[in-house]
Amino acid sequence: MFDEKVLQKIQAGKEKWDQGPVAKTLSKNPESKAAFTTISGAPVERLYTPLDVQALDYDRDLGYPGVFPFTRGVQPTMYRGRYWTMRQYAGFGNAKETNARYRYLLQQGQTGLSVAFHLPTQAGYDSDHPLSMGEVGKVGVAIDHIDDMRALFNGIPLDKVTTSMTMNAPAGVLLSMYLAIAEEQGASWDKVGGTVQNDVLKEIICRGQYIYPPKQTMRLTVDLIEFCQKKVPRWNTISISGYHIRESGSTAAQEMAFTLADGIAYTQACIDRGMDVDSFAPRLSFFFNAFTNVLEEVAKFRAGRRYWAKVMKDRFKAKDPRSMMLRYHVQTGGVTLTAQQPLNNIVRVALQTYATALGGGQSLHTNSYDEALCLPTQQAVTVALRTQQIIAEESGATDTCDPLAGCYYVENMTNKIEAEIDDYIKKIDAMGGTLTAIEQGYIQKEIQNSSYRFQKEIENNERVYVGINKYTMEEPPPTGLLKIDMSVGEQKTAELKEFRAKRDQAKWKAALDKLAQVSQTNENVIPYVIEAVKAKATVGEVCDVWRKVYGEYRPKEFV
Repeated sequence: MFDEKVLQKIQAGKEKWDQGPVAKTLSKNPESKAAFTTISGAPVERLYTPLDVQALDYDRDLGYPGVFPFTRGVQPTMYRGRYWTMRQYAGFGNAKETNARYRYLLQQGQTGLSVAFHLPTQAGYDSDHPLSMGEVGKVGVAIDHIDDMRALFNGIPLDKVTTSMTMNAPAGVLLSMYLAIAEEQGASWDKVGGTVQNDVLKEIICRGQYIYPPKQTMRLTVDLIEFCQKKVPRWNTISISGYHIRESGSTAAQEMAFTLADGIAYTQACIDRGMDVDSFAPRLSFFFNAFTNVLEEVAKFRAGRRYWAKVMKDRFKAKDPRSMMLRYHVQTGGVTLTAQQPLNNIVRVALQTYATALGGGQSLHTNSYDEALCLPTQQAVTVALRTQQIIAEESGATDTCDPLAGCYYVENMTNKIEAEIDDYIKKIDAMGGTLTAIEQGYIQKEIQNSSYRFQKEIENNERVYVGINKYTMEEPPPTGLLKIDMSVGEQKTAELKEFRAKRDQAKWKAALDKLAQVSQTNENVIPYVIEAVKAKATVGEVCDVWRKVYGEYRPKEFV
């Protein structure tokens, strides 16, 4: 992009500046740290110039929004046409309570729903299972059967609102309930839009909500992708998630690299099923974290878009430009929130939201300032939603596409992160692919090492964490926190007993028997899951069918 003579002139000017003004200033006022780094530990130079991006080729590396390589965004006009989908993650107690929160958020201008399920549902257990005791409705909503799903979306037209569901191992069960309810509403499946996470590789890597062995889980994942590609064309059948990888302690580059490695594994599995890449890839979606270092996050998003476009075009020979688009949801960094001085979290979330806007995300959930203490109160979730709205409407970040393009620092970091992603992908390929890398503990160990480095930096006061290791203060105990009544578990147990007693036992048993039979063949299981939940099989009962057929996964321990 730059003439050689111009670069030589800049080089001479920078040397003169280093030896003159910089040296003079440092002799009187040394810099505050011996080395400056991003949150991920990447070194940050004092100054960036064209010398740091001299190999940049505009057409090859940047191009234009909406066209390959999508570095500058996946839509030609980005937010000038429409903002990202504002989708607050919400779920607590029972379905009726959560439905009220959804209605409130939609009234406040939220443009999409995002369901937080409680841990028993995520683990494939009903609320009356012994392992569910004390967890019912705590960190999400308790959904055990189709009547719960009906109450959750009571009065909400499913062909008018898109819904994201954070659900992995039992993803097919919850989506089947959702589709059955949409059908009851008279909503055609081809009009129903949303996303189901359906990413169990990430669960095995870092989050732990897996049930079945990887091979069998991949079969269920591909079944759902294949079914929706044919029957629910507006549904994003998987949200390949780096969010939890980052929450576990990875760097920005590792988050992107390991997520894209998972994406490669899912894409290959679908192709191995016999699916044409352009038949399903346009509906692959991703889910990333946003931390507080704004410029590093922007570079991460840009690098990931460019790398994924190349993977789909060169590795998988995709022809449809939509197959090459890295479309993604973002959630602000939950692990960055502090219980100390919780109002500081409003500023952290605002910076993370700004990074998402500058980086070109398609959907965003902003954490509430009190989430390090409790599930978000109505006041806190309103502030979180307003944070998105203020940045969208007032900051100017949405007025032009990819506003930081050409910034020497951002372009340099984008290149470095992309190179790091490529290095990781090559290493994983050399091991035999993502599943092998996971089984060998390689990805887990890389994340653990990064997490340890970051924690030691905070403990040694090498990295400032406001309110934690600097600018601390005495605070009174927090008040006004949202508390979930422990009686929710007792209520759900009683409801389940009545629900099971009233259903058509013969129809219920026949549906589960048929599901067990089909699960041992190569036939797609999703139509049979839909019939099972219509016959009033619970989440736990469907998952137990697969536990018997496939077994349960117990990963190796890595030292």
